[in-house]
Amino acid sequence: MSLRAPATEAGPDAGSSASRSTKELLVAQTTPPGRAPRGQDATAGQSAWAAGGVAFAGVLMLVEGIFGTIKGIVGIAEDDVYSRVGDYTFKFDVTAWGWIHLVVGIVLAVVGAGILKGAAWARVTGVAIVSLDIILNFMWLPYTPIWALISIAIGVFVIWALCTDTTTTRSPAA
Repeated sequence: MSLRAPATEAGPDAGSSASRSTKELLVAQTTPPGRAPRGQDATAGQSAWAAGGVAFAGVLMLVEGIFGTIKGIVGIAEDDVYSRVGDYTFKFDVTAWGWIHLVVGIVLAVVGAGILKGAAWARVTGVAIVSLDIILNFMWLPYTPIWALISIAIGVFVIWALCTDTTTTRSPAA
């Protein structure tokens, strides 16, 4: 089976619109569904990192929400699980921190699921709740310094991914 375009009456060098449309037809027939033809980027005008980053941001928000919920439950159940490293300005009772992490963790997980479903409300809410989570993790530094820094870095990536994505979100009915 040959994939050559049929010769037009004007000749192969003519570059007529008929030969261009035949080439476009062949590209359309040989391109698998859901993929852009060669030379055309499926994410035209945006970074590939940003395009895949939104889905990854949604997954990270789900994971961070689950871990936040676990941190909250542990903080509520046991006051002596977390110990403070040094003297710190933001001295809260560990039980209070537990409730804060529990609530923020649940909201993070719900918003992360909304981002994965493509809900328009989830992007704006995601940026706001992740910003709050970054601030809370900064204040949580004396209790779990390494994990708080990892959570802050994850939050910065999530905000970047949500703010730089230019694709349109799916409609609520979809």
